[in-house]
Amino acid sequence: MSSEKQIFWFEELEEKHNDIVGKKCANLGQMVHLGMPVPPGFAISIEMYRRFLDRSGASEQMRAYVGGLGDLKGAGIGTFDEVSQRLQAIIEEKDMPAEVRNPILRYYEELCERLGMPDAAVSVRSAGTESRPGMFETYLNVIGTTDLLDKIKKVWASAYTPRAVAFRVNKGFPLIGDELGVAVPKMVNSRSSGVSFTVDPVTGDDTRIILEANWGLGEGVVSGSGSVDGFVVEKETLAIVNRHIGQKTRCVVNREKGAEWVDVPEKMQRIPCLGDEEVLEIVKTGITVEKRLGCPQDMEWAVDGDLPFPKNIFWLQTRPAKVQVKKPVSTTDQIIDLLAKRYQ
Repeated sequence: MSSEKQIFWFEELEEKHNDIVGKKCANLGQMVHLGMPVPPGFAISIEMYRRFLDRSGASEQMRAYVGGLGDLKGAGIGTFDEVSQRLQAIIEEKDMPAEVRNPILRYYEELCERLGMPDAAVSVRSAGTESRPGMFETYLNVIGTTDLLDKIKKVWASAYTPRAVAFRVNKGFPLIGDELGVAVPKMVNSRSSGVSFTVDPVTGDDTRIILEANWGLGEGVVSGSGSVDGFVVEKETLAIVNRHIGQKTRCVVNREKGAEWVDVPEKMQRIPCLGDEEVLEIVKTGITVEKRLGCPQDMEWAVDGDLPFPKNIFWLQTRPAKVQVKKPVSTTDQIIDLLAKRYQ
């Protein structure tokens, strides 16, 4: 891989490129090589982020500001908010230099050509070298070049959210840190989305796969807000041995630009958001990937409302599952518990 290359198609990446593009981007590349249907897209390297900071003057300005802060140990929330706002503003207010902007736009324009869609909708997702769930920002349904460049800067700036600033101060890490790559995949027009675990993360039972799903985009599941659908499937027989149809009153959907929470129509609240054939297709892929990677997986997927089954299922992430064995509990309690722990 050329040291001069700073943007990559997902299919050019593997797990070994984690330090070049960040964990999420390298993971998407690995998934492509595993044969998983992944939304097409590209990855902006961490070096491109550094180049933006240096060429725009943001890096020097940030160092000067941080140098005048003194010791923040023991500082309160108000201080972290103030530091966050200032550092994020320095990044977001800078113009993107041509040597950073132009390559990004070339890749976006080629992605649009590949898809046959002018101004294709994409998501813009942070990719640090270490997993920090919920720490940095993600932007959904980003459309057009102006919106894309703006959201990339916002993702870079999210390295300095109040939570991220407080984390680094309390851990004794340098305040300027967490350099971010950016993943830019095509936005899936999600009819339904969810997560699946190829091991029960509550009991450690590796003979079953657990799925949770909601209407719309995956943020309606991973936020842990409200009830969702849950399915438990035996790996050996592919039998759906338990199902919980939650009263799905809220979900996240695409708007003309961006996405937002909306009320689910009453007639859809108590019906499953996945068909049994979709549940089993997700489970089969989970079993295959678990075998290929040699360990239980924590996976994210989306069902595209514009495509027929089985081409409508896209995979957004897979990573080793965390297991915390406890005494058996009800399926409903399991779903609530694992959603809460997944995004602590």
